[in-house]
Amino acid sequence: MKVRPITPELLVDEVAERLAGAGGGGWLRVAVDGPPAAEPGRLADALVDPLRVRGRPAVRVDAADFLRPASLRYEYGRTSPDAYYTSWLDEAGLRREVLDPAGPGGSGRILPSLWNAETDRATRADYRTLPPGGVLLVSGSLLLGGALPFDLTVHLVLSPGALVRRTPASARWTLPAFARYAEEVGPSMFADVVVRMDDPRHPAMVDPESVG
Repeated sequence: MKVRPITPELLVDEVAERLAGAGGGGWLRVAVDGPPAAEPGRLADALVDPLRVRGRPAVRVDAADFLRPASLRYEYGRTSPDAYYTSWLDEAGLRREVLDPAGPGGSGRILPSLWNAETDRATRADYRTLPPGGVLLVSGSLLLGGALPFDLTVHLVLSPGALVRRTPASARWTLPAFARYAEEVGPSMFADVVVRMDDPRHPAMVDPESVG
């Protein structure tokens, strides 16, 4: 695949420009997907102000605030990559409370967080209303398996070697889940924006015409 080196600042600018022009002026549901080592939340946060300047107010949601209770996540142990892949994210809750309300015919009234994984309790967050033309930025891992309705997808990808190097030893049990995701879902093959993040100081945009 062809890649184009880009500075982190220009990456944010180009992605913001792409998002600002999408959605026909209505709400836009955007996934910023990638393993924790790629820091998808960091990119999502960086997009908020540039989108606002372009007339597209953004609301940030972290998929980590929509995990299932510990009793369900850890049913097969605390370090099961298969459970991490299939059972950790409360996709039904994320869809019900965030993505469907932000979709066509939705109310625009979203819940920014549902579950605090550290306390293993509901967050009791207040609902928010998406402003007209708003962009909903949902960051997290393993988001593009097909069950969640996004209007535009950004995928941050690391080579296998970089993923190992940049994943803390305590979290390397998750690596088989990301290998499975790459093989079974192949988000690099269909995401609207694909960015190589082997070195966050030197990202590279993937030419979509070269994928496939």
